[in-house]
Amino acid sequence: MNASPHILVVEDDVEISRLVSRYLRTNDLHVSVLADGRTLDRTLEDSRVDLIVLDLMLPGEDGLTLCRRLRTRSEVPVIMLTARGEELDRIIGLEVGADDYLAKPFNPRELLARIRAVLRRANAVAPIVDRRARTLTFLGWQIDCLLRELKDPKGTHIVLTGAEFSLLQVLCERAGRILSREQLLDLTQGRKAGSLERSVDVLISRLRRKIERDPHDPAIIKTVRSGGYLFAAQVEAA
Repeated sequence: MNASPHILVVEDDVEISRLVSRYLRTNDLHVSVLADGRTLDRTLEDSRVDLIVLDLMLPGEDGLTLCRRLRTRSEVPVIMLTARGEELDRIIGLEVGADDYLAKPFNPRELLARIRAVLRRANAVAPIVDRRARTLTFLGWQIDCLLRELKDPKGTHIVLTGAEFSLLQVLCERAGRILSREQLLDLTQGRKAGSLERSVDVLISRLRRKIERDPHDPAIIKTVRSGGYLFAAQVEAA
């Protein structure tokens, strides 16, 4: 099995796809190329893909439609390419789920740098446990990911809001990793941090009151100064 990151380039311009794929391969990346999005779903099912370079203007389904649909079933990172450099196109691309944006014409070196940066960010927050797991357990607590329910060690159902449950699940799936407020906000709500960043602190406080023995001296959800939060308990998936 090829250990290099697998980059899927979805681009209908033959010259661009040839140039990009050749340059990425010379930099130790495994590259596959599609001319449109018709076989995108099958490709994702048949092989592991670490990042998609997706052209905005494609025959059939355009890049925005493909990205929006992709986000309903996959978290694979996406870098959007377009011949248009207007800010509105960039904003729309990011809003439908793209991780980065690059306008044509571009230098292949810049694309490579962006690919590596996006992969680093994705790997930093990738789930440690299998996302297909039905239940997650820690210190006797049990999370039912399908029913979105939490039970304490005595089996009592603990009421959580939707936002609280999503945050707890994200923390459990990445136990032992320091996650910034921005990362938590993006993982739970799909939004970039800003004025909403402090909403994470509010949710953390609520969760601590529900799962910590002493919310003022938390042992499970720890605050990391200038870093964010860390889920300190060991998590098992089933």
